[in-house]
Amino acid sequence: MRVLPLMEHERMHNSLFAAAAADLTIERIRALAARPDQVESLTLEFKREYSKSLVTTIAAMGNTYGGLIMVGIADKVEAGSERVVGVDAQETIDKIASGCREKIDPPWEPTFIPVPFDDESGRSVVVVRVDANKAPRPLLIDLKAPIRLSGQNSTADRDRLLRLAREEPTADVLPMGQGLMSPRLTIDNMGEPTDDFVLRTGITLPMGEAGVWRPLSERAVDALAQALNDSVLPEALRNLGYGASNQFMGFRRLGHNRSRTARLVWQALGRGSVENPVEAIVTVSLPAIEGLATAPVAGITVDVVSRVQRYAQSLGNMSFEHRYLVAELVVLFDGLLKTFVDPGVVDEIARIADIDTALVAQPCELHLISDRPVKDHLASSGLTEIPEGGASYGGTFRANPVLDLRVPAERQEQVDDWLRQLGLDAGLIGMEALLEQYRATTPPAT
Repeated sequence: MRVLPLMEHERMHNSLFAAAAADLTIERIRALAARPDQVESLTLEFKREYSKSLVTTIAAMGNTYGGLIMVGIADKVEAGSERVVGVDAQETIDKIASGCREKIDPPWEPTFIPVPFDDESGRSVVVVRVDANKAPRPLLIDLKAPIRLSGQNSTADRDRLLRLAREEPTADVLPMGQGLMSPRLTIDNMGEPTDDFVLRTGITLPMGEAGVWRPLSERAVDALAQALNDSVLPEALRNLGYGASNQFMGFRRLGHNRSRTARLVWQALGRGSVENPVEAIVTVSLPAIEGLATAPVAGITVDVVSRVQRYAQSLGNMSFEHRYLVAELVVLFDGLLKTFVDPGVVDEIARIADIDTALVAQPCELHLISDRPVKDHLASSGLTEIPEGGASYGGTFRANPVLDLRVPAERQEQVDDWLRQLGLDAGLIGMEALLEQYRATTPPAT
């Protein structure tokens, strides 16, 4: 089975790949085209109008990672000129479809979505979605297999063509980043958990051909550690437990590090029997060279381990049982997501995998596992138990693929959705009101 990313479920271009056709508006497209950092890449191309090269780009994206082609948008414009010019939608779609039938072997068409202008011009932008998981690879043009490089097309060499030909097609591949294994609580010698809870999120991403064969670079791993230390994640971790500890050690190599595995650890330093009230472990795993899959993928996970309740108990104040505030979890969830879309972190992840930054996924899921019912960890103010509501010891929280986590408002929507799910699964009501109160009294995220 080939394992390929549905790239728009991950990170690409305002999530336009994953959006429903009804959600594709000319306003969203104009906003994308207006971004100064938005250039053509592995997974995005602009075309002012139909041309024969457009069909080659469709085949190249189908043979690589998929992507979007937006017809009716100029790839380059003079200052002051309009970039979104539009086309006649039906005429353009007919030309593309005809070109695909005539030129691509085997004949195959991507998805076409016309997005009309909000005026009386009758013009539209035609969004062409190329899903590499649905394309009957290899797609050939003139007996050659085009492939996509950074912002341009090339031709597959013999080895790449043979790999494409050996793939087993499937239309049921999970988006990259899903399918993470749930974390486990640490167990002591008596078989008892030592953690309050563990949160895990992460991504999987394709490997560049050169990166597959190299061991992890010491400099690259050190650069990732520095990028993590410069991100919002350390502050989000320090926020747990109302600052229960004021001594910390930043992300650095600790524990099992090998040529294809890196383990970077951040720790809050405690006193007494609980040495680390809060800990975060980032693990980078490259695919094993032995028995390498046709489409090798790397994995990056972050585990947040909290022991703040146990730490409070260890300090001797048995009359006070620490409970986690909803506000703490808001900051933690947002910090995790923001870190994975932080440009500095994304750059270092892409460098390790030897891929374009456009292929670095956004997290698709979050796992939580708790040592006791979740409701026993949450501060009860504002939350009410549902009679006979049962107990939850955590769960898996899926991300909405339409949301672009780089946009603060959309990231906030995802965080609030996850916390609402957390509260309801725990048999509690009142989470929505607490979140509304928090948002009303807290400056908007940036």
